[in-house]
Amino acid sequence: MTVRIRVETSFADISAEDWGRLAGASRVDAQMPYNPFVSHAFLSSLEDSGCATAETGWLGQHLLLENDEEALIGALPVYLKNHSQGEYVFDHGWADAFERAGGSYYPKLQASIPFTPATGPRLLHRADQPVIETQAALAGGLKELAKRHGVSSAHVTFVPDAEIPIFEAAGYLHRTDQQFHFVNDGYGSYDAFLETLASRKRKALKKERRAALEHGIEIDWLTGSDLTEAIWDQFFTFYMDTGSRKWGRPYLNRQFYSLIGERMAEDILLVMARRDGRYIAGAINFIGGDTLFGRHWGCIEDHPFLHFEVCYHQAIDFAIAKGLKRVEAGAQGEHKLARGYLPTITHSAHYITHAGLRRAVADYLERERRDVEMMGDYLAEHGPFRRGGDHDETE
Repeated sequence: MTVRIRVETSFADISAEDWGRLAGASRVDAQMPYNPFVSHAFLSSLEDSGCATAETGWLGQHLLLENDEEALIGALPVYLKNHSQGEYVFDHGWADAFERAGGSYYPKLQASIPFTPATGPRLLHRADQPVIETQAALAGGLKELAKRHGVSSAHVTFVPDAEIPIFEAAGYLHRTDQQFHFVNDGYGSYDAFLETLASRKRKALKKERRAALEHGIEIDWLTGSDLTEAIWDQFFTFYMDTGSRKWGRPYLNRQFYSLIGERMAEDILLVMARRDGRYIAGAINFIGGDTLFGRHWGCIEDHPFLHFEVCYHQAIDFAIAKGLKRVEAGAQGEHKLARGYLPTITHSAHYITHAGLRRAVADYLERERRDVEMMGDYLAEHGPFRRGGDHDETE
């Protein structure tokens, strides 16, 4: 079979139906759990809203692998970038060092989901195609695209464990980092999860959850048809207020929320906090085939522990209620450990075209991987879960 790779600059020119046949990109194919961030609906909404476009430094260079009948059999979302914002795998130090040495780090190629620090398939393939060969062709295609553009590097972030050997075989460098994920060990309820914690930790979480809902605060789960334009208006106010203070300039605009509400409402969960008849805070989550992905939150009133309740405890409640296997609660945050989220290694792959820069980065990554592993082991030892020798106490 003859295959070819072509480049498309916009999802507007890619068939949503063809894209939906790729494993993980829709709920149609059960071969791989659905990941909402690699869906055509999510990626096209980022572009159509103007959030991820050439004007914002995200020029689409999406790789499409086609067979001799011009049918889409594989794909890799890729962007040509002139900055490193909105990626959550930080390479600013690499850029600074290379440019001090006289090189030009930007532009670079970034294979990722814009503004989304969530692991998911990157080397997308159709279920009826040979997986390894399809994925290897895409990894090689990204290298060729880097050479064609004459860029310093190509980066693939939040890569699943299973795809890393494909990238390493193609000459990419392997980088690790750490997030905190909740794993649903078949719990029948939140109380069943609490029973696995050390008594002191269990008491602390119960107290925290009670305190968060003081002052008459109630929690609503909104999804599907609940996501009206009025609701999006309120959530966007939260996002802008908190995002402006935390990041300076939020990445997403109001139109983006309207588009995802129109195109993928059943894949979205808003956890909204209500007091005195009006919403005062909220967090947006995306519902995958087996995972709930927490993204960002905002508020217009400050209340003790409300952030933890809306973002972390309620996500666990929802995952247990819906039988989801895990909750990914976004980037960083060691404070999640005490709330039942365990350290989890994340992966990325980096193709560096300049030999000197590649040697320096490879040396750095070897040391960084050891540090990440050591920190993960240390944090896991200090998690909230009950150990074999622990004695429970009456509450």
